[in-house]
Amino acid sequence: MQEREVQFLKENGLDADGIDREELLAAFADEMEAGLAGRPSSLMMIPSFISIDRPVKTGTPVVVLDAGGTNLRAAVVSIDDKGHAQIGSFSKRAMPGTQGTLSAEDFFDAFAEFLMPIIAESESIGFCFSYPAEITPDCDARLIRWSKQIEVPTVVGQMIGSGLLRHLAQRGYERRVVILNDTVATLLAGKSAGVAKPYSAYVGFILGTGTNTAYVERNDRITKRTDLDPSGSMVINIESGAFRGARQSVFDATMDAQTIDPGHYTFEKMISGAYLGRLGLTVLCAAVQAGFFTADAAARITSWAELSNKHLDDFCGGRPTPDNPFLDAAFSAGDREAVIRLCTPVYARAAVLTAVNLASAILKTGEGRDPARPVCVNVDGSTYYRTLTADFAQRVQRELAALLQPRGIAYELIRVDESPVIGAAVAGLM
Repeated sequence: MQEREVQFLKENGLDADGIDREELLAAFADEMEAGLAGRPSSLMMIPSFISIDRPVKTGTPVVVLDAGGTNLRAAVVSIDDKGHAQIGSFSKRAMPGTQGTLSAEDFFDAFAEFLMPIIAESESIGFCFSYPAEITPDCDARLIRWSKQIEVPTVVGQMIGSGLLRHLAQRGYERRVVILNDTVATLLAGKSAGVAKPYSAYVGFILGTGTNTAYVERNDRITKRTDLDPSGSMVINIESGAFRGARQSVFDATMDAQTIDPGHYTFEKMISGAYLGRLGLTVLCAAVQAGFFTADAAARITSWAELSNKHLDDFCGGRPTPDNPFLDAAFSAGDREAVIRLCTPVYARAAVLTAVNLASAILKTGEGRDPARPVCVNVDGSTYYRTLTADFAQRVQRELAALLQPRGIAYELIRVDESPVIGAAVAGLM
């Protein structure tokens, strides 16, 4: 039975062991170079106009707004001279657009209203915005497209910072805003936390509801722009979730077709928390058609409109809560074992792809040749840290070591709590 399941997955293109890691690394490198040069590429390689070498004002509060894949968060943050952050007046609500379609005006109004309890604390706002946007030299951001299934279509093409400031001005507050991607913020948080260590380069990586990567690039390599100081450098938002070099399985293509943005962010849909449960359910529904389950279990699986990543991961990772749908009496012991065997490879593949993604960014820095000065990689996101199935984080680290150690690249993975909030504060205080 196990051999039959393995063959079923391979025939449909889901085979973690069969991924050519070196081929994928080369594809990532080619797409990054093309994106920097302005040639056709799935990777947008968006300049942030933020340099990690600029001084950060210490001991001064800044208002922080963090628009993530699931939640909108706000806080008042200050940074001391050792890079330590003090976070106060923290609040959270659902991200506007996650619970139904909104108009652009309602969207911006929700942001402004959310800031009212703390807006008087600072003249500056560090705004962490977790969606693909073109950053302007004055650190505003024009939304390119939504990801993570956000439903506010009329905001596409609009300036996010200007929209927020307009609605704050209507309430009597004139402010300054610096917008940055959450992965850029994660990189800045890693730089802030690592000030006492001799790192040679910095990478920010997020794997949560969605995924993305950032690193520091020399300006003279960003050849699609002619207005940059060639002696400087800045953080680049790769928008790695949009990478198209990884082959989709039949299951990926089926699930992708059911999203609100088919054909876009296909890499994100293969590895991030917003999609792994959906992908697992797609695998299980196909397995029902192939006859892998008893009649009762098959009926139950095909009746589900959705399956959360948490429920699937908890079950396959061996820690299901009492409300887990796979504990239903419709599933026999054999059915449950089949679920684990069929869906664990979904997470194993995600771990391999995650490692290739990380290795690509680390290699792109051109640093890490000196073991005493490793590349610092700040990793953030619940999917990376909380996924149980397939020993996810450990598998990522084993795969990453297998790719980089033979190349003589030294790196260190670190974790900074509340990275997007801290990084947004750093940007607002620069």
